[in-house]
Amino acid sequence: MGRPDPEEGQLPAPVKPPDGGWGWIVLLGCFVITGFSYAFPKAVSVYFKELMKDFHVGYSDTAWISSIMLAMLYGTGPVCSIMVNQFGCRPVMLIGGLLASAGMILASFTTNIIELYLTAGVLTGLGMALNFQPSLIMLGTYFDKRRPLANGLAAAGSPVFLSSLSPLGQVLLEKFGWRGGFLIMGGLLLNCCTCGAVMRPLDMGMKRKMGKAQDKYEAKEMLPIGGKSEEGISTTDGTKKGKKAKKKPKKGKKLLDFSIFSNRGFIIYTISKFILVLGLFVPPILLVNYAKDTGVPDTEAAFLLSIIGFIDIFARPACGMVAGLKWVRPHVAYLFSFSMLFNGLTDICSARASNYTGLVIFCVFFGISYGMVGALQFEVLMAIVGSQKFSSAIGLVLLIEAFAVLIGPPSAGRLVDALKNYEVIFYLAGSEVVLSALFLGVASYCCLNRGKKEPPPENNPSAGGGSDTEEAESDVQEAEEHSSDNHQPAHSTDNAVVAANEEANHVAEEQSGEGGGCPAGDGEVLARDGCNADQMVERDSF
Repeated sequence: MGRPDPEEGQLPAPVKPPDGGWGWIVLLGCFVITGFSYAFPKAVSVYFKELMKDFHVGYSDTAWISSIMLAMLYGTGPVCSIMVNQFGCRPVMLIGGLLASAGMILASFTTNIIELYLTAGVLTGLGMALNFQPSLIMLGTYFDKRRPLANGLAAAGSPVFLSSLSPLGQVLLEKFGWRGGFLIMGGLLLNCCTCGAVMRPLDMGMKRKMGKAQDKYEAKEMLPIGGKSEEGISTTDGTKKGKKAKKKPKKGKKLLDFSIFSNRGFIIYTISKFILVLGLFVPPILLVNYAKDTGVPDTEAAFLLSIIGFIDIFARPACGMVAGLKWVRPHVAYLFSFSMLFNGLTDICSARASNYTGLVIFCVFFGISYGMVGALQFEVLMAIVGSQKFSSAIGLVLLIEAFAVLIGPPSAGRLVDALKNYEVIFYLAGSEVVLSALFLGVASYCCLNRGKKEPPPENNPSAGGGSDTEEAESDVQEAEEHSSDNHQPAHSTDNAVVAANEEANHVAEEQSGEGGGCPAGDGEVLARDGCNADQMVERDSF
């Protein structure tokens, strides 16, 4: 039997990721949101010198603006998860866009550094956090087969925006000053509201079709004869209120699902990400100063970050395409482990680079490995916990990463001040990244082998993260149960329904006078006089 047509009274199939269509618009929005979230805290550093002059503060004081933005981006993960589970992605993103824009606009009127912390730091950082996490959730909703590629393309927004926002900020600073630059940057952040507006829930249209198809099917069950279908529809409308009262109340959705901690894969991923973040961001932060200490001119030293960003733009989509291959995707966790190992070894091997050529080579390989890590980090998490629990999982992971962000780079800066030696810092950061790669690869291998030896568990709703296929199967089962309840022969005590059924059976007997047995409808065979209830047949599928 072919796929059911909702227009013929059949219940539509469960919603599946379209892997295209409107999903490409969602991907574009996610690209913009990712670019603002990761690049904006770094691009703001262009204004630090002017802020130091106006507010008479040091570099470390102004650097706290970017640190607070990143801390809000990572540390408010659980809050974002709760809001998304309660209100949905689109409203949260619209509010986040307004907060991010309002923060920068208000920052242009501040008179001291504390007010900058509260506006540009807390308010803008919270707004970007409320955009970043829901955009990733929507991306996982619209893509399944092409999800690795989609994640890679969305992650490319970070280097693209970093390479464009920094020069733009410099131009705005020269023409309008830091206050005018902050005001215009706040206007640019209103684009986050546009990106939030295109995040259309995937099941919005399907719910409407489900309701219409259900009403039509109930009408056909009561009056299968074509000439009487309109009467059946009107009768169904009259009894709709009574049926709604009989429906079972839906269970409330958890605001934050802590059951993901029972998933061993999620635990392994979280530990490895914590160790990774301790050392991942240290080399690009210290690279420019390291190059200057080796005698590289200022302009050439600053160009090193541009090399990393340029390579990163192409590395992320390319890695997403590789991760989407049929023979690679089942082992995407090992590809992620390899990318981390590649990045850590790059740091270690380049620790003793003493000339500009060596630093350029380091930037090329670091850009490739850094792009691979950025493209795969959320794809691996989606594969581990599934799309249903991803909103809770990413919030908890970002919260744990926030502690690593606040520990890693500041500790590296203190070691540089104490030792006056960048070589030790590169060795230490590379070792942390290598350790995270080895832990993820070895622990995943051991858990996979153990999982193969153990018998598959029975259906347990409290288990960790399920795959998208398992979730689709459960949705199909619920739809079949719901449809079977609605498709049973109408034996309601409502007088109108009983009268309609008797009239339909009477007409059916007249039209099938020569043929014995029960008249077959589109769904079940309605029981008439002389037919046993055991002779009723349900359709194979919907």
